[in-house]
Parts: sequence; structure tokens; C-alpha cells
Amino acid sequence: MYLQESDPNNSRLHALDPRSRLLAATGAAICFSLMHSIGASILCLALGLLLCVTCCRSPASVLRRILPANLFILFIWATVPPSIPGEILLTLGPLHYSAEGLRLALLVTLKCNAILLSFLALIDGLGIPLIGSALEGLRVPPKLVFLFLFTCRYIHVIGEEWQKLRAAAKLRGFRPRTSLHTYRTIANMLGLVFVNSFDRSHRIYEAMLLRGFRGSFHTVTELKAARADALFSALFFCLLLGMVLSDLYFG
Repeated sequence: MYLQESDPNNSRLHALDPRSRLLAATGAAICFSLMHSIGASILCLALGLLLCVTCCRSPASVLRRILPANLFILFIWATVPPSIPGEILLTLGPLHYSAEGLRLALLVTLKCNAILLSFLALIDGLGIPLIGSALEGLRVPPKLVFLFLFTCRYIHVIGEEWQKLRAAAKLRGFRPRTSLHTYRTIANMLGLVFVNSFDRSHRIYEAMLLRGFRGSFHTVTELKAARADALFSALFFCLLLGMVLSDLYFG
């Protein structure tokens, strides 16, 4: 399973240690989310675009991956500006769009896209097992690493179980409506998904114990930090510090 389908050796970023890339992505997400000014957020978005260009991502691939998040942001543009009081800049029927609301929606749009682009570039090509190895190397609690790995591995199994129940309900003539029967049926289906998932988790755990599982995963991939990782980390976190200072300046 891979987060991206691209060749993991198509840029210098991919040659870096996964731990340094994961730290950089996390630092960028935290830094960008704390921005308060539009100017600093534009700089963050520019940095995200620069990382995507460095990572040799095609524009079509980038747009395809950030489109779902931007569709959600459209609802923010539709609901947030009319709900925040302030100077009215635009009136559409009964809706009054304030300057403060529009500024907040723009800020959310810039920061969200900057974080997405940074993650696309920095986590590009890392498989789920390699990310788990990097998290262990960063001394993340083992239980959190296990939770991450098993969630990524079995989330589609829960989805398949739900699709089976939906197909079985349709074969029995079930048609969703706004009625008590529909709510009761969907609740029963969700309950069956949780019960079946719980039973399956027990079977998987017992199978792992039979295969010698003792609470830790082993990998043949050895993570080694090089001078390039130290140089990249120092340069990248200096850029993040510059973003923080620019936020203070623009603010």
C-alpha cells in the first residue's frame, strides 16, 4: 500500500530519510495551521507549491488529490462569511457576507491547501509500513504506531463488510426513506459492522500470536540519517521560522 503511486526515486526529496521527511511534514502542518495573516499564509502556500515542484508532481495529480478537500472548503465559503458579523461587503438575497467572514474563509483555504501540498510532497512515495517504521524511529508510542498500521491495513475490510450488508439489504427489498424503519435498519447494519469487526479483530490477534507476534514489528529496511538529512532539516525549519516571523510582521 502506498500513499502515492509515483516513483520513489524521482526527486532528491525521496532520497532523504523517512524520519526527516515525516518531521518536516508535521512541523509544516503545525506551523501553517497557526498562521493568522493572509500574507504569511500566501507564503506558506508558495512553499507548498515549491515542494510539489521539487517533488516532480504533475499538476493533474496534485489537483486530483486536493480537489476533495477544496470541495469541502466550498461549504466553508457558503456558510462562514454570512455567519460572522462585521462590515458587509456582499449581499446575495437574504445572505450578507462580511469582510471578516470572507477573510476567515480565505485564510482557511490558503492554510488547508498549503498543508495538503506540503504533505503530498514530503510523504510522497512512502509506504504505510515505512511510515510505521519512521514513527517507531521517532520514538512514537508503540500502541499508537500499531493503531495507525492496523487502521490503514483493515479500514477497507470494514468498508467491504458495510457494502455486503447494503447489498444484502437491497436484495431483501430495502429502500432508504425518511422513516423509522429506515433508521432502525441502518442502526442494525452499523451494529453488525461493529460486531463483525470486533470478532474479526480477535481472530486476527489469535492468528498473529500463533505466528509468534510479541508486540513489535520487524522490518528489513534500516533507516539511516545522512548529512543531507541534517542539512534539509536545518534549512526547512529555518524556512518555517521565517514563516512565523513573517506572520508576526504581516499581523
